[in-house]
Amino acid sequence: MKQAQITAAGSANGPSIDMDEVEKFTAMADAWWDPMGKFRPLHQINPVRLDYVIQDLCDHFGRNRHDALPLKGLSVLDVGCGGGLVCEPLARLGADVTGVDAAAANIPVARIHAEQSGLAIEYINTAVEALGAQGRRFDAVLALEVIEHVNDPEAFVGALRQVMADDGFLVMSTFNKTAKSFALGIVAAEYILRWLPKGTHEWRRFVPPRQMEQWAEEQAGLFMTKNRGLSYNPLKDRWSLTHDLSCNYLATFKGQDGAERDPVG
Repeated sequence: MKQAQITAAGSANGPSIDMDEVEKFTAMADAWWDPMGKFRPLHQINPVRLDYVIQDLCDHFGRNRHDALPLKGLSVLDVGCGGGLVCEPLARLGADVTGVDAAAANIPVARIHAEQSGLAIEYINTAVEALGAQGRRFDAVLALEVIEHVNDPEAFVGALRQVMADDGFLVMSTFNKTAKSFALGIVAAEYILRWLPKGTHEWRRFVPPRQMEQWAEEQAGLFMTKNRGLSYNPLKDRWSLTHDLSCNYLATFKGQDGAERDPVG
């Protein structure tokens, strides 16, 4: 097994960081790997999110998804990595993964779990802007369920572009700003089903797909090439990718040269 890579924590300072939001997740840091705990919804949607991301990586870079290590040699940055729920599966498929998070308490949780799993993952307590200033670039940049927790989300999209390789791509996911997302993402998830602590999300921070697309074009020169909704079936207690973007959704963005624009919705 590979030895986990231990990297010194950086200082998480940057215009995208909202310290009130950081404090929310700091308080929950010890619960990341409990599938029935405070991050239960992320554990449930994680296989669906990973399916989307892995397929994008294989399609974009011409990899065979059925190979033993289809992502070998590809560099992936997970912004807002939390405890490493996305980082670890990608590392197992061969990717060189870096996870960054503004909540310092998340980093040791992620590192320890990676070490116990025999995975070499670089985890840093820093802001994405700091990586951009260092000149670091990645084949794929992920910001999954992050944009609704940052200051100045428009500028945050620009910062994500700065760490993306010219021939790479960006995947973001969040809640659409609809009555349905308020009912399911806040009222049901936080107050009725109690999947998440009350106050985890604020509806005013949710981002419609068209708004995200506009920010990507204006701030980063990126174009939405694909999007899919995440839908929950309460009878089967299962999430799936759909064309319904009214609640949760994922979106892929590429530079003009690599963009075949065929967004759904």
